[in-house]
Amino acid sequence: MNKEPLILIIDDEPQILRALKTILTANHFRIITALNGEQGLAQAVVEMPDIIILDLTLGDMDGIQVCENIREWSKVPIIVLSVRDSEKDKVAALDKGADDYLTKPFGIEELLARIRVALRHSQTSMGNNQSVINAGSIMIDLARHIVTRGDKEIRLTATEFKLLAFLASNADKVITHKVILTQVWGFPEMDQVEYLRVYIGQLRKKLEINPNEPEIILTEPGVGYRLKSID
Repeated sequence: MNKEPLILIIDDEPQILRALKTILTANHFRIITALNGEQGLAQAVVEMPDIIILDLTLGDMDGIQVCENIREWSKVPIIVLSVRDSEKDKVAALDKGADDYLTKPFGIEELLARIRVALRHSQTSMGNNQSVINAGSIMIDLARHIVTRGDKEIRLTATEFKLLAFLASNADKVITHKVILTQVWGFPEMDQVEYLRVYIGQLRKKLEINPNEPEIILTEPGVGYRLKSID
């Protein structure tokens, strides 16, 4: 019998923990909580949660440090939930392995949607068939290096395909400029962001119905990009 997904919430505000536990339990999740980073890391190791909701401001250590520590041994989805809303904080958390970032105060429906996406992505990543990814009307065949819309193949350059394949392999996750530049081109220099924008623009012209209103490759302002898959 399938168990309800287990969520670990790491937050040093007891009232936030109580509210999230009540809401998420009502939405058929199992919940465990931790009031600081050290306790959260221990819970993550012992309980092996399906997803982690992490505050950045903890009493004993920074949440980004917690995220970095977890990423040394686990790929569990991590959603950061924090009052810190600067681009710098978002980029730092995502660069250290967070999958998503929500700013307090937040809408519970949006949080639930982000949790569903993270769990779906995690479950897909554990599956055996990872070669084909659907995004809107686009099908990306990673193994065969083919991109199609319906029965029509879309021609991409080698670099365009490498960029698209990286975004598709991390579908529904926010990927920062630095991570994309490092993984696709091998350099993380932030003065190359305009170079990345040019390639994103080229991909949008080939993939999007309306490149000016993209529905597949979405911009996270000041942070990076997210490829939106379909269920």
